[in-house]
Amino acid sequence: MTIAQIAEESGLSTATVSKVLNGRPDVSASTRRLVQEVLVSSGYRRRPNTDAAQLIDVVFNDFDSPWATEIIRGAAAAAQSEGLTVAFTALSEGDERRVWFDHITSRGTRGIILLLSQITERQRGQLLARGLPFVVIDPTAEPGPEVSSVGATNWSGGLAATNHLIELGHSRIAIITGPPALLCSRARLDGYRGALERAGLRVDEQLVRPGDFRVKAGYEQAKILFELRDRPSAIFAGNDLAALGVLRAAREAGLRVPDDVSVVGFDDIPLAEWSTPTLTTVRQPLTEMAAVAVGILLEIAESGPQKRRVELATDLVVRESTAAPR
Repeated sequence: MTIAQIAEESGLSTATVSKVLNGRPDVSASTRRLVQEVLVSSGYRRRPNTDAAQLIDVVFNDFDSPWATEIIRGAAAAAQSEGLTVAFTALSEGDERRVWFDHITSRGTRGIILLLSQITERQRGQLLARGLPFVVIDPTAEPGPEVSSVGATNWSGGLAATNHLIELGHSRIAIITGPPALLCSRARLDGYRGALERAGLRVDEQLVRPGDFRVKAGYEQAKILFELRDRPSAIFAGNDLAALGVLRAAREAGLRVPDDVSVVGFDDIPLAEWSTPTLTTVRQPLTEMAAVAVGILLEIAESGPQKRRVELATDLVVRESTAAPR
């Protein structure tokens, strides 16, 4: 479609349509949405002006995590090597998603990297229609058509963490999961179940505890596990923050790690090797994931929409928090 056809379809002037396409701020939100609806319904594609945009946007659910810090480091370094600047946006739980979306898409940006964010079909269509490349890191669900994503081998990581404990001789192995809505959380849980089943061990649902990837949840769920009559001899925490909560709960319960209980985390954030004891964990290559996402984003900016799904390998890092059961 030409700009004139879009203007006729939307009942607006060609000048107004041009302003929307170029991200001008002097257009009302309702007018912008009207034009975007026509763009999406018509399947309009526009190549971005990559020479003009020297900015990459990275959108987080929140910054309140060492996980986010590692992503920031990786994205900033990769962008800097390409002579680009990175703008970071953090969404609080109550943020209206349309507000940040309209704000970012109305300014000049080379593209958007979304972290643990579930974009709607409407937003996906608007991004494609406006020629704005985007990549999702650690998507909350299976990416849709034409959506590129970068993740890690979460299932293999969950399997490796649990296998490590089984090989040490543990059979009562608990898990503190992450949010069930997240794909990575479900994959780690599936890896845990798979390892137990392969070893011929029964999955005791009493040992599968819900978490949210935060220290407090790890602490609270570990307290519940330690109060069981037949408590676990090992705990696989869904991430390192939850594992730090487990370490504190063990100290308060008078349990020694790893003599009385072994603990494994996931991510290998910098704090993992400074905890007491140092934390056995599954390393997720966070900085590399961010760098790969930037690279894919720039490829899309040059070549147009494409779907690429990249999963980087995880590795088990054995430290002091795991040992054979007494």
